[in-house]
Formats: sequence, C-alpha cells, structure tokens
Amino acid sequence: MQDVENRTPPPSSPSGAATAPLSFRDGNQDIDPAFVDAVSEAIRAADAPRLQHLVEDFHESDLGDLLEALEPEDRPRLIELLGPAFDFAALTEVDDAVREEILEELETSTVAEGVRELDHDDAVYILEDLDEEDKAEILEQLPPVERVALQRALEYPEGSAGRRMQNELIAVPPFWTVGQTIDFMRETENLPDTFYEIFVIDPGGHLLGAVPLDKLLRSKRPVTIQSIMDDDPDRVRATDPQEDAARLFQRYNLVSAAVTDEAGRLVGVLMVDDIVDVLDEEADADIKQLGGVNSEEELSDTVWDIVKSRSTWLFVNLCTALLSASVINAFSGSLQKMVALAVLMPIVASMGGNAGTQTMTVAVRALATRELGRANAWRIIRREMVVGLLNGAAFALLLASVAVLWFGTANLGPVIGLAIVVTLVSAAFGGIVIPLALSRLGVDPAVSSGPLVTTITDVVGFFSFLGIATLWFGL
Repeated sequence: MQDVENRTPPPSSPSGAATAPLSFRDGNQDIDPAFVDAVSEAIRAADAPRLQHLVEDFHESDLGDLLEALEPEDRPRLIELLGPAFDFAALTEVDDAVREEILEELETSTVAEGVRELDHDDAVYILEDLDEEDKAEILEQLPPVERVALQRALEYPEGSAGRRMQNELIAVPPFWTVGQTIDFMRETENLPDTFYEIFVIDPGGHLLGAVPLDKLLRSKRPVTIQSIMDDDPDRVRATDPQEDAARLFQRYNLVSAAVTDEAGRLVGVLMVDDIVDVLDEEADADIKQLGGVNSEEELSDTVWDIVKSRSTWLFVNLCTALLSASVINAFSGSLQKMVALAVLMPIVASMGGNAGTQTMTVAVRALATRELGRANAWRIIRREMVVGLLNGAAFALLLASVAVLWFGTANLGPVIGLAIVVTLVSAAFGGIVIPLALSRLGVDPAVSSGPLVTTITDVVGFFSFLGIATLWFGL
C-alpha cells in the first residue's frame, strides 16, 4: 500500500501553481532569502494572487522588512500588485530613503488611497517628508475632514508632539453620567482602535480632566463623570518637542496623555506605542552622533550620500589630529634621542582617549535624559575627576612596571606613570565638562563632544608624557 503522505499534493498558490512551504523568517529570525526570492518571482510575473497568498496576514513591521529586503525596482510593484490589500502602515517601518524612493514611484492616487486608511499619526509621518507639491496633491484627494486634520497637524513644528499625536479620541462633557458614557461607546461605530482613558472637555473644547477606563468601569452608572475625573491629567502641548513628551511618559509610566493647543483646547492624544518609536529614534540618533555619523544616515543610503555625510567629521578629525601632531613635532628632538618614548606614546594617547570616551558617553546620555543639570553638575564633575585619579594611579603602577621591564630603564617608570595620571584626570575632566559646556551654549553635545574630547586627551597626553620625559631626562 502506497504511503498516503507521498500522495499528498504540495500546497498551491491561489493561481494554481504548486509551491514548497515557505517561511518569512528562518530559525535565527532573519528574513529567509528563499521567501524573498519567491516574492520577487511573483512580482516579476505580475502574479497578484500568488503575492497576496505569500504576504497575507503580515504584520506591518514584517511587511516593512520585506520591502527593504527586495530590490528597489520591486518595491513599488509589490504595492501596486497588492492594491487595497497592502497596509500603508508598513511604510512607517522602513528607512526614510526607502520610503522616499517608493513614494516617488507610486501614483499620487495610490498614495492618497493608502493614506486614507491609516491612523492619523502614521499618515502625518508619511506625508511630512514629501515635497510640498506632492503633499498638496495627495491631500487634495482626501475627504475634507481628514484633509483639514492632516493639514493642521503638518503645521506643527517638525519633531513636535503635534506631529506624533492621534486625533482619534473620546471626549465627553463633565455632566454626563458613567452610564451615558458607556452607552455612547457601545453605540458609536467609529471609536479609536485603542484607547485607555476618556477625556472631559467644556463646550469650547478645553481639557477639564480625564477618566481612566478601569475607573470608569468600576463606577456606578448614575455617577457623573465630573465626580470621578482627574482634574489635573497628564498633558503635553502640541508644540512641545517630542523628546519632552517621551520623558514625561518615561518618568511617570504613562500609556497615554492628552495633547492641547496653546489655549488649552484638546487637539489629540499621544499613545505609548508612538513614544516608544520616539525613544528608539532618539537613542539611535545619539549613538550615531557620538560616533561622528549623521543621525539621518540609514543602511539603505547610497555610497555617495554616506561619503558626504561622514566626510565632514573626518575633516574635523583631521584638523584635530594635525594639532596633536604639532605637539609631537615640538618634542621631535627628545623622540630622536630616546626611542622608547615613541614606542610608549601611543599607549598614553589610547588610554586617555578611552577614558575620555567613557566619561563623555555617560555625560551625553545623562544630558539627553535630563538626569544631569545645574543641580548635580559639580558633584558629577568631582566624581569623574576622582575616578580618573584612581584609575590613573592604578594603571600608572601597572604601566610603569611594564615599561621598566621592557626597556630596562628605571627612570622610565615614573615618567610614564605621571603621564598616565595626568592624562586620565584630564580625560575625565574634558569628558564631563565639554558636553556640559556645549549643552549650556545650546549646541548638541552628542554631535560635537567627540572631536573636542579626543583632541584634549591627545594633546594633554602627548604634551604631559613628552614634556615630563624631556624634563626628567634632560633631553
């Protein structure tokens, strides 16, 4: 008798073509190249049913990953073939450069149709980077109510809470009862997909308070909303920087917060999922800027864009390196007389650079999260100086011993030891003071601290080591 499993036909696509079972991600949670190849084949064959079968029920994040994995020419074709089945929220999950390329290739009618189905904040996220002409053309194709709401949001400053907020919310008057509010939510069809609190407003739309859902559901039906509302709810202004809103969520463990205009009128709500994106973007930008990389650089950028982005800080580093080289040149005579100095000199610079980077990283991050300010600045400076002194003393003993054993010159130990102490203390001082000073001057310390700290540690390290050696040995 033939094995039943051998007679089972392989799974077929909706178009009737037999296919092997495919998985979007492999066992390491990386995108499976075989799946991407199958999608590419379906796109190039214009096999829409097959394509829909492959990506059906995809989460927007997975669909965004798939778009980035495809060849550039296949991305807009995938969207066109999927038609209404494509979730435009996936475009919020891709790199900016990828999104801009895709939107340039799509018809404005296609983009307008996709934007119409998005949450308010996702629609703003997609529209804000478009050219004014394309943006106006897309907005013109939207229903008047949606168009006005999006135009108002786009008028807020870039990177503000108003750009991140959702305008879908529930607001009721204070004289309503719990029962009326619950009945209203049961009978209303177009409620937000997700909400955590009910807002309370006056006839002019001014925010009066908020009622968490759990408190609402625990209250008796005849109780008025005014008697159970929090009359001082968490709120942010629409013009506030999104980083400030994120810190509010982080500090008070919020899941949502009201957004008001300058007159105190309720205009939207911020949700925790939007704030997570903000925190991720800010952390990503800080890490890149600390490394001297443009915060907007993405993996999808072209070679030429990356070259232009990185060359600026490489030029700055070249200038600071020339300054360090000039210090070395001033002691060229000492180096010629004692080769050991040239051998040990990179160790001093390396130790100072690492120590300065450690302190600078902690300082920049603390400034970004508002944990470091005038109230505790001097205490932190003193702490970092003591850390530099103790580390300097410990490594001075270690390196002095190594230098003496290596070169057989006893007097070399005190020279390298003193230089290490001076270098690590100055690195700690520069690593904390430079970010503080830049922040006080209104300059982003994440962008500018690196080259300045490196210059100070190199110059002080070389000068102290070579200067002490010259005086000690009489070179």
